[in-house]
Amino acid sequence: MLAAIILSAGESSRMGSPKALIPYRGRVFLDHLLDVTRHTKLGPVLVVLGPHAEQIRSEVALETGSVVVNPDWKQGQLSSIQAALRQLTEGAETDGIMLFLVDHPLISAALVDQLIAEFYRSGRPIVLPVFRGKRGHPVIFARRLYDELLAAPAEQGARAVVWAHAGEVLQVPTDEEGVVLNLNDPEAFRKALGGG
Repeated sequence: MLAAIILSAGESSRMGSPKALIPYRGRVFLDHLLDVTRHTKLGPVLVVLGPHAEQIRSEVALETGSVVVNPDWKQGQLSSIQAALRQLTEGAETDGIMLFLVDHPLISAALVDQLIAEFYRSGRPIVLPVFRGKRGHPVIFARRLYDELLAAPAEQGARAVVWAHAGEVLQVPTDEEGVVLNLNDPEAFRKALGGG
């Protein structure tokens, strides 16, 4: 069983409103990601929130116990991963974590299924999707890397762990551009919608 961790603790200053709550095809970004995490091999689903925690909680139905509020969100993405890991290691036994970014919502349940299947088939400690040679999200880290993620340098983040295990990374080719689409500002969002 893997844990799903959805990172949504940023300030969203460029977007002008919490990215988790941006509507896309009738639903907000966070709801899209919650949908794709409904998988038989994904157990705990943790949503990491920061400065907009109360607003997001009031507008998205989140299960009790699934929310991790990161008081150190200003320190960057790694601090959110670490906050979720600390909560996770106090509870359920997991084989690894699958990291989702709230500003990368355009991924399918089929891709999630493929990445999970490849993780269990390959035995590799890191599994990630690749679109036209570019690495994207979500990324799976095996349990044995938890300590390394908790000890990673803030300025490099989780990339430091990926680099340390460069020869063990399994890259899964995909034709889903959503794995590399970072919708973190209005212009990127317009392009994703086909508006130029």
